Amino acid sequence: MVVILKREHTQQQLEQAVRAMEAGGVKVMISKGAETTILGAEGNAEGIDQEKVALLPGVERVMRVTEPYKKANRKYHPDDTAIDLGNGILVGGQRLAVIAGPCSVESEAQIVAVAQAVKGAGAAALRGGAFKPRTSPYSFQGLECQGLELLKEAREATGLPIVTEIMGTEYIDLFEACVDVIQVGARNMQNFDLLKKLGRHTTKPILLKRGLSNTIEEWLMSAEYIMASGNENVILCERGIRTFETATRNTLDVSAIPLLKQMSHLPVIADPSHASGIAGLVRPLALAAVAAGADGIMVEVHNDPEHALCDGPQSIRPDEFRRLMEDMQKVRNVLFPQE
Repeated sequence: MVVILKREHTQQQLEQAVRAMEAGGVKVMISKGAETTILGAEGNAEGIDQEKVALLPGVERVMRVTEPYKKANRKYHPDDTAIDLGNGILVGGQRLAVIAGPCSVESEAQIVAVAQAVKGAGAAALRGGAFKPRTSPYSFQGLECQGLELLKEAREATGLPIVTEIMGTEYIDLFEACVDVIQVGARNMQNFDLLKKLGRHTTKPILLKRGLSNTIEEWLMSAEYIMASGNENVILCERGIRTFETATRNTLDVSAIPLLKQMSHLPVIADPSHASGIAGLVRPLALAAVAAGADGIMVEVHNDPEHALCDGPQSIRPDEFRRLMEDMQKVRNVLFPQE
């Protein structure tokens, strides 16, 4: 349940409404937007006397919310949330935020060179895998802790915040110390123990990728686990889902982007690299995601894709990335000129 207060409500009236809701056995979330203040019931709202609350001075109206996610729900938080990547650049702000870099960190020379190239093209943050969850146990698994050290060197060289994937709860303290944005990969989207501990033990932004075959509601419920545990800095990343189609690695669900913008206040980005698995499809899918309203794009860039240790076929070169950045900005300027 949400209670929408009148624009001219007083602090006393707000507190009165909060007490009336708490009397029903719920916690109350207060969301103050530019024009609207909303009180959201966290928990089972059946015990709240809705008619009594609706008659309180200062209350505009009362709405029942049927969705199981609360903190991630736009009804509770009507204004868009913008999240700082760590350098003052916001995801969900006026600027299209692009996160770029190689699938895997391979060497100091490689990661620093790519970091410098993507920064020169206008990227907001550097991505790079240190720990790699692979389908085959015989595939390259990443440089692990050494990879994190190399990412830190690339950050030192360029000033770009680093985004990398966490594999388990045992790495939270390490990531808290080293990483700017913690990525939860598709395979861990419903690792609820990890989600809860990320909510409790860090306030750093969590980039939550959609699971391989998960619904949008399941995805938002995973975000809810993190937020309900204490960390509300969640970025949603559509990275393609598994369908019957085998021509591409996955299928980019472009419709999820505007749907999420209606359902949630959280920023939404897209990953056309993992969605397609084909470098030649990265550009059209990225442009489609921007046109659909994505707040940002996450793309794999490698200076030598043919010899990449991981996901070379879906990685674009730095010169291609520069052209993509220019084209994405053109699309955004045409479709969202007020920004």
